[in-house]
Amino acid sequence: MKKLLLSAAIAVLGLSQVNAQDAVGGGQTAKGKILIEANTGFGGIENTGNSSNTGFGLYSIDGTTIWSIGAEGGYFVMDDLAVKLGLGYNDYDGASSFTYKLGAKYYIVSKFPVQIDVTGASSDDYFGDETPLWLGLQGGYAWFVGNNVSIEPGIRYNHSLNEDFTDESVFEFRIGFALHF
Repeated sequence: MKKLLLSAAIAVLGLSQVNAQDAVGGGQTAKGKILIEANTGFGGIENTGNSSNTGFGLYSIDGTTIWSIGAEGGYFVMDDLAVKLGLGYNDYDGASSFTYKLGAKYYIVSKFPVQIDVTGASSDDYFGDETPLWLGLQGGYAWFVGNNVSIEPGIRYNHSLNEDFTDESVFEFRIGFALHF
């Protein structure tokens, strides 16, 4: 019983300390803060040629290597709501593309990020005349490991908006790393 009470006291003290830090520093997701993040994605690309990646990725499929690099940034226009822009570069075994993303990310109770965005890609040598476009929905959990750093595992769903390019949608597991200033 003593261990249970001690554990409860430590938990309450820890939660009150986190809330006190948020109140003093304005919180990591307060209005006026800046968000910079990089994501890793697992799954999906091999099925559809999905190039909606503004994060880091490396895939090898039947001897073909696909890699990507990118980042996203955002500005909190109100507490817990950031408007975001992402840019990325992808290489498909010698053919390349640039990706862009525009969206919004909302942190429910400052801990559960949900995001909606539109992602597109452009390339002269990979897509031909097609312009891939996806609607993305993402949700997860923000684990704040410091005053300015969070790790955000989550699930993402990309729905194709250009059926001429692909009519398949993609689920991905993601791990995001974010800096809050």
